[in-house]
Amino acid sequence: MNFVRLDTSDNVVTATITMEVGSIVENIKTTAMIPMGHKIATSALTKGQAVRKYAQIIGYAAKDIAPGDHVHTHNMEFRNTDTAYEFGTDLRPVAPASGDTFMGFKRENGKVGTRNYIAIVTSVNCSATAARQIAAYFTPERLADYPNVDGVCAFVHGTGCGMADSGDGFEALQRVMWGYAKHPNHAGVLMVGLGCEMNQIDWLLEAYGLKQSDTFQTMNIQGVAGLRKTVEMGIAKIEAMLPIANQATRTPCPASELTVALQCGGSDAWSGITANPALGYACDLLTAQGGTGVLAETPEVYGAEHLLTRRAVDRATGDRLIGLIKWWEDYTARNKGSMDNNPSPGNKKGGLTTILEKSLGAAAKGGTTPLTGVYKYAEEVRAKGFTFMDSPGYDPASVTGQIAGGCNLVCFTTGRGSAFGSKPAPTIKVATNSEMYNCMTEDMDVNAGTILTEGVSVEEKGREIYELFLRVASGEMSKSEAQGLGDYEFVPWQIGAVM
Repeated sequence: MNFVRLDTSDNVVTATITMEVGSIVENIKTTAMIPMGHKIATSALTKGQAVRKYAQIIGYAAKDIAPGDHVHTHNMEFRNTDTAYEFGTDLRPVAPASGDTFMGFKRENGKVGTRNYIAIVTSVNCSATAARQIAAYFTPERLADYPNVDGVCAFVHGTGCGMADSGDGFEALQRVMWGYAKHPNHAGVLMVGLGCEMNQIDWLLEAYGLKQSDTFQTMNIQGVAGLRKTVEMGIAKIEAMLPIANQATRTPCPASELTVALQCGGSDAWSGITANPALGYACDLLTAQGGTGVLAETPEVYGAEHLLTRRAVDRATGDRLIGLIKWWEDYTARNKGSMDNNPSPGNKKGGLTTILEKSLGAAAKGGTTPLTGVYKYAEEVRAKGFTFMDSPGYDPASVTGQIAGGCNLVCFTTGRGSAFGSKPAPTIKVATNSEMYNCMTEDMDVNAGTILTEGVSVEEKGREIYELFLRVASGEMSKSEAQGLGDYEFVPWQIGAVM
């Protein structure tokens, strides 16, 4: 078939191939060339009438639209959502399951890691060079005697000073630093600062009760007396950590110890039809085992949040999600932006027209189980099951928050082809369409396009993704990991004025 209809109430369908003028779709002739993945009107729409896909409103006709017309940015417009929210009206608990395991690193605090890194975490951009030079010293040759250590990683960023010493931005950065310092994929941590920055390491230690030990060390360039001495001291500190980190070995751990970041980027029209529903099914399988899925990117659930509040386990959880939506509406308005600034040009080329359409597809990554928790950016995720974390739609910043919150694995769907990877939690990439998968086989772990091209079911593909969770968590390298991605994707979300 040359098109896909997602619901009988929809007034558009999606082209599965590029169609010429006069192609037949549900006994209607197309009036224009329709690119693959783009929408075709199947009934007449008057100006202002709602356009429906997924049985939901994705926008409004900007002018009269005839049956067979191409429906996209030239004739469809966005409007802010005005939804009457329901709470807990669509609770579908999954039947509990157990017995699935992976080979993980059990930590003293009870957490389980999927990797065994030593991290160098910076407090400010001024210490970034020192951190990178320390990490660069630990080449594969120098780590050869420590086979259980996955590497030494420098997590550097462009902020930490020129900011307020309180408020959303400062607190978010401190949560990121704490989350990476305590992440179960780290066997050892060295924090490096300058000394005079606003984001003081000592404040973090005091606020979160962090204590220095053989595997947790801190230092400031000004206190050590310069860059060269800092690099030398940092190398010495990590050399002392390596034998301790190497003592960690993989042992069988229940799948309930997996916390997976659910992410998408470079989306297209197939994201919400193939890869995202398949990842959602994988999330359902994980939550059945007692594990946790963490959906994020608040601007990319805008227009679909009413579907999530229906799944909230209680009113307070649903209200927290609505509070995030209201914050983002205000945030974009005061910065003279629009919630419809997303989709990106690449998303639109792939067939997505409004943020409402993109969000409805993006929310499918969260599966069908109850929403058990809603968290601030980089806040520790404590609830089991399907959860949500506030973050921007910018993938590196969003994943940084999810990892800081405790995610020890990342699953990333993409339709346009996103070259993304992450450390210390490895990223699994899922292609939404076979054409892109075949073009980027070195980057994509799973081809969800076979749901369209070969008739594979969403459930079959979802189980394939879930089983890959267990293998990658056990040490199998994902394709992005094998290519060395992840050293430059640590991007804490900068909120507020830079002064």
